[in-house]
Amino acid sequence: MAIASGLRAMMKTTAVRLSALYLVLFGLTAVALVFYMTSLAAGFFIGETRRAVQEEIASLGTVYQRSGMRGLVVSIDRRARAPGAFVYLVADPTGRIIAGNVRDLQPGVLDSEGWTREPFYYTRFRDGRDDSANGDGDGQPDIIADKDRPHAMAQIFRFENGLLILVGRDLGEPQRFRTVVRRALALALGLMGIGGLLIWFFVGRRALKRIDAVSQASSGIIAGDLSRRLPVSGSNDEFDRLSDSLNALLARIEHLNTGLREVSDSIAHDLKTPLTRLRNRAEEALRKAESPQAWRSAIENMVGEADQLIGIFNAMLQISRVEAGYTKFEAAPVDLAMVAADVADLYEPLAEEAGGSLVSDVREGLVVSGSRELIGQALTNLVDNAIKYGTDPQAGEASAITLSATSKAGTIRLTVTDAGKGIPAEDRKRAVRRFVRLDESRSQPGSGLGLSLVDAIMRQHGGSLELETAPSGGLAASLVFPVEAVGPKSPSN
Repeated sequence: MAIASGLRAMMKTTAVRLSALYLVLFGLTAVALVFYMTSLAAGFFIGETRRAVQEEIASLGTVYQRSGMRGLVVSIDRRARAPGAFVYLVADPTGRIIAGNVRDLQPGVLDSEGWTREPFYYTRFRDGRDDSANGDGDGQPDIIADKDRPHAMAQIFRFENGLLILVGRDLGEPQRFRTVVRRALALALGLMGIGGLLIWFFVGRRALKRIDAVSQASSGIIAGDLSRRLPVSGSNDEFDRLSDSLNALLARIEHLNTGLREVSDSIAHDLKTPLTRLRNRAEEALRKAESPQAWRSAIENMVGEADQLIGIFNAMLQISRVEAGYTKFEAAPVDLAMVAADVADLYEPLAEEAGGSLVSDVREGLVVSGSRELIGQALTNLVDNAIKYGTDPQAGEASAITLSATSKAGTIRLTVTDAGKGIPAEDRKRAVRRFVRLDESRSQPGSGLGLSLVDAIMRQHGGSLELETAPSGGLAASLVFPVEAVGPKSPSN
């Protein structure tokens, strides 16, 4: 039962069905080709037989012209006794055999002159003995079915005196050729059928194993384990290509699901504080405010808190849109030098106010393909972070913030470097997650979404955000663009 069930399942697979279809088509083509070649070769042999018979008739015609009927009969009788002789027969008007090497032949053959319409069977004499005898010494011919008796093609002549002469040639060689070819065909088709069955079995079994492995992995994924992936054998066949595509899809789903879970957790933790603070200020205003100025100050504080909350939700919405691919843009050439110059002009006063300096050292000619607005937003977030965490108004000397760009190895890197404390290597991956704020940044205003938005924008451009240690010991945040990037891409893990 298990074997029958496995065979039924195997026959339902595409690989086995295609193998069966190819086998049937190949078998039909092979049979048609072999029969065509057999018929062609048989026609060739028959043509050669006719030509040989005609040459023999021409030779006998010469004998007849020289020696007459008597000489013709004597010559036929002599030739009939030679090894490998043609088929000869001389009969009187009643059909009684007078000379030749034929003991009897198929009825009706001598009824018409000219070439026989189709091969006929006959029994031949050799050296005065019946060719059909089995050599057992009983003097009786064997009983042989007509289809198993020798066959021949011949031409028949009737003379004025009623004498009939038949000159023909045995078709044993073409018949043997057909037999050999048919046996070879049967053997080849049999081997091909066995090979096809083996191919069905092994190909179908392999396909079923691959499908079972995919089904097992899918069961785990459906159960909630999004970290599982479909198996890849490494053969780069259609199963591997499909598995790679689905694995990329699963990685993207896992990333989005993880982000959603982190956002939910972060909202529960990080938004609780500003909401609580907003409520407390409202309650304090209700309890303590007694003058219009106090009411106004309390309302302004609450508006500020509300603006901060709205900013957080706007940042979350923008990140979600970028990651989901809703923020569409038509790719256009973007000169990074112009973007860096605009950001430097905008933030230079803020950097000086924070006790630092902002310098753009991006040379012209570094062009990438993408959205100028989104790239400017990403660079703005990095510069804003550098001003917040890479400068110190109490320091005696200004902290330098530098915008620079390099091009090598098929990428363009736009880097923002500061001289602050930087981010430890073990915290850099965590720093780009939503609502993640490191301990040293707790004292600064913010929501922990700036680097998350930069990372989402770079992934949509087919690039990446890289955080490294600057030569000054601070942070070097780089926007890495692929030179071949020509448009928006779906963000991936």
